[in-house]
Amino acid sequence: MGSEVETESRLSGFEEGVLETLKRCEQRKETTLVSAMEVAKCLRSWQVQLPSPELGQLLVSHLCSSSSSSSLWKFIEQALSSRLLYPLHLLSLLTSRVLPNRRSQPKAYRLYLELLSRYAFLFYPLSEDACKDKIIKSVDVALQLSQTYKVHVVEVGHAFVLFFFSIVIGLIDSTLDDWGLQMTPIERPSVAVRSTEHLDMDIDFRGSHDFKGNEHHEQMRRTNSFMAIEVLGKLTESRKSMVILRLVHLNMPQKFNGLLQRLRFLEAHELVSSNFNSANQLLAKLSGNIQRVLGFEYPLNKRQLTGMLVNIASCKPSPCFHSEFGRSGCWVPFDIYMENAMDGKQLLIKSAVDVLAGSIKTLQVFNQASWQETFLALWLSALRLVQRERDPPEGPIPHLEARLCVLLSIVPLAIANVLEDETKFSQATATGYVESAYGHKMNGKALASRKDGLISSLQVLGHFSSLLDPPASVADAANSAARKAASFISGGKNERNIVGGGSHVDTSIRAGANMRHLIVEACVARNLIDTSAYFWPGYVSASIISLSDSLPVEISPWSTFMEGAPLNASLINSLIKTPASSLAEIEKLYYIALNGSEEEKSAAAKILCGASVSRGWNIQEHVVHFVVKLLSPPVPPSYAGPGSHLIDYMSMLSALLFGASAIETVHILSLHGMVPEVAASLMPLCEAFGSQNSPSNNKSSKADEPSVYMVFSLAFLFLLRLWKFYRPPLEQCISERGGVRGELTLEYLLLLRNSSIASCQVETNSNQKESESKSRKPIYIDSYPKLRAWYCQNKSCIASTLAGLSSGNPVHQVANKILSMIYWKMTKSGASSVNSSTPSSSNASGSPANTGEDAYQRPMLPAWEVLEAVPFVLEAILTACAHGRLSSRDLTTGLRDLVDFLPASLAAIISYFSAEVTRGIWKPVQMNGKDWPSPAAILPSVESEIKAILAAVGVDVPSCSNGNSNLILPLPMAALVSLTITFKLDKSMEYIHSIAGLALENCASGCHWPSMPIIGSLWAQKVRRWHDFIVVACSRSVFRRNKEAVAQLLRSCFTSFLGSLDVMSNQSSVNGLLGSTWISIAPGYLYLRSCRNIHNVQYVNDVIVGLVAEYAGELAARWASMDSPRLKSNQASLSLATARAREVATLGASLLSVTGGVHLVQELFRDTIPTWLLSSRNERLRKVSCVSLIVEGYAMAYLLILSGAMVWGVEAKLTSWGFCRRARIVGIHMDFLAGVLEGNISLGCDPATWKAYLSCLVGLMVSFTPSWIQEVKLETLTKLANGLRGWHECELALSLLERGGPAAIGSVAELVNVIS
Repeated sequence: MGSEVETESRLSGFEEGVLETLKRCEQRKETTLVSAMEVAKCLRSWQVQLPSPELGQLLVSHLCSSSSSSSLWKFIEQALSSRLLYPLHLLSLLTSRVLPNRRSQPKAYRLYLELLSRYAFLFYPLSEDACKDKIIKSVDVALQLSQTYKVHVVEVGHAFVLFFFSIVIGLIDSTLDDWGLQMTPIERPSVAVRSTEHLDMDIDFRGSHDFKGNEHHEQMRRTNSFMAIEVLGKLTESRKSMVILRLVHLNMPQKFNGLLQRLRFLEAHELVSSNFNSANQLLAKLSGNIQRVLGFEYPLNKRQLTGMLVNIASCKPSPCFHSEFGRSGCWVPFDIYMENAMDGKQLLIKSAVDVLAGSIKTLQVFNQASWQETFLALWLSALRLVQRERDPPEGPIPHLEARLCVLLSIVPLAIANVLEDETKFSQATATGYVESAYGHKMNGKALASRKDGLISSLQVLGHFSSLLDPPASVADAANSAARKAASFISGGKNERNIVGGGSHVDTSIRAGANMRHLIVEACVARNLIDTSAYFWPGYVSASIISLSDSLPVEISPWSTFMEGAPLNASLINSLIKTPASSLAEIEKLYYIALNGSEEEKSAAAKILCGASVSRGWNIQEHVVHFVVKLLSPPVPPSYAGPGSHLIDYMSMLSALLFGASAIETVHILSLHGMVPEVAASLMPLCEAFGSQNSPSNNKSSKADEPSVYMVFSLAFLFLLRLWKFYRPPLEQCISERGGVRGELTLEYLLLLRNSSIASCQVETNSNQKESESKSRKPIYIDSYPKLRAWYCQNKSCIASTLAGLSSGNPVHQVANKILSMIYWKMTKSGASSVNSSTPSSSNASGSPANTGEDAYQRPMLPAWEVLEAVPFVLEAILTACAHGRLSSRDLTTGLRDLVDFLPASLAAIISYFSAEVTRGIWKPVQMNGKDWPSPAAILPSVESEIKAILAAVGVDVPSCSNGNSNLILPLPMAALVSLTITFKLDKSMEYIHSIAGLALENCASGCHWPSMPIIGSLWAQKVRRWHDFIVVACSRSVFRRNKEAVAQLLRSCFTSFLGSLDVMSNQSSVNGLLGSTWISIAPGYLYLRSCRNIHNVQYVNDVIVGLVAEYAGELAARWASMDSPRLKSNQASLSLATARAREVATLGASLLSVTGGVHLVQELFRDTIPTWLLSSRNERLRKVSCVSLIVEGYAMAYLLILSGAMVWGVEAKLTSWGFCRRARIVGIHMDFLAGVLEGNISLGCDPATWKAYLSCLVGLMVSFTPSWIQEVKLETLTKLANGLRGWHECELALSLLERGGPAAIGSVAELVNVIS
């Protein structure tokens, strides 16, 4: 208490001393300089720190009182220039006092504006912490910064930025108020007068002879409003103000949008009288200054080579209407992602629509391209994807339907997402609700309408005729689209019946159509463009328009269906072959599948999985939705139990699962991102049908027969296709380090599905139907005990050998029943060999089993119980075969009987045999054609073709063949391949082949010696039409463990993509990388089909980084060694060399991201690039130019940033876990760079490479991924900025700090004086 009294007494004495000193100086008529010196002496006597916040408080408190005079204003100006007062503090105090009282004290307002124009930017660092804290607190209180901006102000620089923005807003609001304008729907007329001549600080506060009474005050009030706008125009034209306002724009976009709204309001009320021309000019100047903030960029030092590199424009080898445009290498990520998505061995777990939408935005930013260029490149990549399917090899892989799905459904939906983002951003900007301004490019190209870009890209697309030639199977659909446009133009009435496909129109009349007609139709159907596209010049030929009214038109079967015709066999077949054209047709079909008769339910499910899902491109997303929705049929209102209501839908579910299990259909579902949802829908089916007792006469050999076992097997095998159920846990752990292997587990799929539900529930309306909300509840494997028990048993079976069973164990009893059934079939068919033994040696426990005909009965058991016993059955018969008690023929027959009995048992067979192969405990068997099938007849030919394919892509590996003496396989693998070649090769067995094929390839890769050629030869003998596909599949096996082969293939990818290394050539070849047809296998195609099986994925990172550095350096060296001085000094040639280096980095980033996804990119940030910088490259055989070293650093920076952008995107919006991961990984890399700058880490690379890498990395982050920067610690950003300043890269340092988020505002304000 005593100390507070003492402090108050001290302050009172200080104030009296200062006022007395000022009064004494005024009486002596001292100059303001002398007065300032006297006050400074007084302050020192009271031990007051300078600049003094106490002095400012004292002066302002007396300034606006009735006893104040102009002398005090003059003294304040002198005190500011003498640094007795801190400008930020004093002006803040004056603002809080003068602005609210500007009408009653117009002279004080005038003088305040004068001070503001002179001292607003006089900002210098404070040394004393106590003084700094006082000033910050006083400024915060005076302007209510914390309450207004919802921040905690702790730095002078932060306070300065908020002070300046508050001044701008305050003066504009004051002017609006003075002019009688309010930002409300009801606007009042403004009253203003012409500004009078500017007055200086010599105005006498107590009056002037030029004005009298109220007239004097009124005139000054009117003049002040114009002076305020003039002062604002002066303040906002400086570069410092741009920096400050840009900080607000980036970090507080809502507040900045409020400023823009005020300016738009002022412009809307432009003063119309000729006397107000000067005011209008002032407003125009102010508005122009603020608008410049939106497009303001710091010009980097272009005299330095790194500055030139960062500022070089995007790679545009030719105009977008030129036929060479699509070959530009900067768009190759589109091609690589699309081709990679066609890999039938790997289903996508994330919607291709979402991935492509993110890629569109990322590449548009990185290539600094217009939306027309971006969308055109996307269409061309999708068209190349379709064209590569010409003359494909036949095999169990996705073909044309999946590629057309990408072109005509996925790409339009991705574009729709991009257009929707623009709409949302425009609405948010208009209303002021913008979460962040980071990540939005502010140049003119980006601000152009995305929809206009789409329209112009579709118009230009007609110039690429070589890519628009439709495949034969879709020519009729293209002609139908063209005839629909012609009918629309001529005003025909039949276009409704023309839409939908070529099966119901006269296909003999050709419309000269191409793929552009299908693309435009897909865009029109989704309201991306309107029907005015039909009138584009040359879109429809005049001859077709003239014939449109006379075109013969047949009634669509869907029209017949919608009119209520019964589903007879003829109509069903027509509907299966003809894609639906409207959502209403699909909805009606869906309700028939739920509520119709048994025959109608089955027919509706077959129709839904027919042409509508494979070729109903314009509504494919809706068809896919209803297919998945139908997998979870609702509980009928009349259902009373017991058991599951799903059993009542058995016929419908059987037809649906059979249709949905087709290879093309499953892949289309995955492209639409439905894999997690399908997994969640299949689990209840497996649980219900697997728990149901099967009748003794259950037959499962025909897939189209509805039975409990068949429905269970279809659902169960479908579920297992969604993840690699047969891979050992060890392999999953190894893969987790360097690849996206989360889809290997069922839990991960459920996590993705449940996460999507959680995010959707935030966005959806709370008034949803109760049935829909229940169906969208989270699903966990623990909710399905039978499935969970098998899941755990399967993992145990893979991880370790089986434990023995006691004779009384229920599983043992089931196993014995299955063994009895198998052996009875052997003996009945006479297939048992001479050396086959009695079943007493082949059952689960070694006890005798009945062998008579009466003993054979199909076990009446739930499928889960059968699956639980299958591993023990397999161990028994495999052991018997290994010891010669069971012939190989009987073993194969028994396995086939087991699959015929319960097709789902194939999963247990695959898991068990795959695990046993990896353990290596079974003796190999001779594939000699006696005991086991022999591949000897065609094995040499297959091996020769494999070697030719590898040689064509630049891979040289030694042959592993030793003639027929080496034709051996492990017993489990021999049994598995012998089983698989017994299956029929027709569409009804696709659900079997899709599981068996992948398992065989994985099983072969687990061998200690090459076995894939043997397996491939056996299959090629059985299915000759699959020969080419099988040979290519065998050639992939080389890359699983052979690191040298992987390196050679990656090098071939780069050389085939770059073509000529001539720096003046910019013809990077996507066709060279991925191929144009199947006639020859391109290195990029082979890599994309092999990369997921590479054992050591981390090695790929090292190879790609080395290749990017090598080729970028070589391109730069060629530029530097040009003989022509004109070319050597020409920035255009350097731009071209840099564009080629950027293409190299783009290819590297694309291959890296598809190989290992986010995990491999994390390794790139954490380990690979730091190791590359730390490593010495003294082993270079020749002297390397400085330009090469610099371009190497640039290419590596581009590789890193683009790789991160491909997996994390360029926007600030991410899922919470994705945000944390990105922030952590980027932060680790930036901390490493900061440590190097501080001297804590020594590098092995050349200093020129290091400087180029860091400068270009920061420049690229600032330009392309600014949202990443605000996730980095301020301490790290400050270290990096200080290092850049030491390299005279002040603008780059400022750009970096500016994007550091609200925490960096103070640091930017302190650095802003450096660029003044």
